[in-house]
Amino acid sequence: MHLPTLILGLLRLPALLADAAHRPLRGDVALHQQPLGTTDDETYPWEKEVKIDWTTEGDMLPGDGGTQADSVFSGIATFGRLPYEQCLRNPDIKYDIAFIGAPFDTGTSYRPGARFGPSGIRQGSRRLNLYGGYNVPMEVNPFHSWAKILDCGDIPVTSYDNEYAIKQIEEGHKELLHRAPKHGYDEKGLSLNDRVLPRIITLGGDHTITLPLLRSIHSAYGPISVIHFDSHLDTWKPKVFGGSKSKTASINHGTYFWHAAQEGLLANHTNIHAGIRTTLSGPSDYENDGYCGFEIVEAREIDKIGTDGIIKKIRDRVGNNPVYLSIDIDTIDPAFAPATGTPETGGWSTRELRTILRGLDGLRLVGADIVEVATPYDTNAELTTMAAADCLYEVLSIMVKTPLTVNEGKEEEL
Repeated sequence: MHLPTLILGLLRLPALLADAAHRPLRGDVALHQQPLGTTDDETYPWEKEVKIDWTTEGDMLPGDGGTQADSVFSGIATFGRLPYEQCLRNPDIKYDIAFIGAPFDTGTSYRPGARFGPSGIRQGSRRLNLYGGYNVPMEVNPFHSWAKILDCGDIPVTSYDNEYAIKQIEEGHKELLHRAPKHGYDEKGLSLNDRVLPRIITLGGDHTITLPLLRSIHSAYGPISVIHFDSHLDTWKPKVFGGSKSKTASINHGTYFWHAAQEGLLANHTNIHAGIRTTLSGPSDYENDGYCGFEIVEAREIDKIGTDGIIKKIRDRVGNNPVYLSIDIDTIDPAFAPATGTPETGGWSTRELRTILRGLDGLRLVGADIVEVATPYDTNAELTTMAAADCLYEVLSIMVKTPLTVNEGKEEEL
């Protein structure tokens, strides 16, 4: 610095200090210092006092529909940030589609942890409606539609008594299923009493829970066609899978479809597995699977017929029947969804499974579940729970697009 400039600055210092003494200090709300190039009457927006009124929608984030001011990473986790209601406690609550958790994992044969699946899937679903929730390939926004959709929390499930837990799941699901929906109850529907019923999407839980869910579905619809995405058959006889040490032990996540077939819960020869790639006890396992009423689409078939071929096989099998959809997250290769009870390599990618699910658009889904999300084995990036949530996003979109009212013309084709 030149000496004359320094001397000039020192001479001006007393005047600058005196001027500063008369300026207001920085307050809690605004800075009153005049910005460079402005007059005393001009202020920047961020210099104005901010007043928040939580009673008006003006201070609510538009992405939250004006219901609360949480960001997607904050607040209580419900599926897709849907409204939460304790539906089992309040029989007067009505909905068209409800999510319910079944935190049960004491029927698994390898890795437990799916009791944490419901909470994990909800956590993985936080971003589903971050940008509004519109499903571009399906051309629908399931979160903003005709349907009232709720998250009803979890069914209380004991972890000490499998037989009692299975009964809890059946009765909890049945309580929610047999209510009048918010819309359409007076129209003709697909149920045994010709009424439209609400649809329940269950967050598992290991795959054992599908047996009590099918018992509940049977009480409303009779024998049902099942689409089963899985790497395993789950139709094994109890003596083959688990040894059938007792009645309780005979019902597990590898035998529940055998029990469902024995109990008459499945519609004959209209059921299908997709994504199968398990090892077997022998070729007789496939024969027994046929007796249970299933057709098999192996995971490796996608290399030859592609996703379109898989979709065609599924649709040809179930036809126009009412359908129950069960998704085991281990359908997806563990490279994309590692957190599951019995992982099998060689599976489909998350993108492939979502494409196949979208190909079921138009089917009349009366209910669905996703199971075997064993959250403790997930990565820090929540790959598995996000994949599970995204699959249910596709299922929810199908349900919203296809109500369960009966079109008389189509009904005659059945």
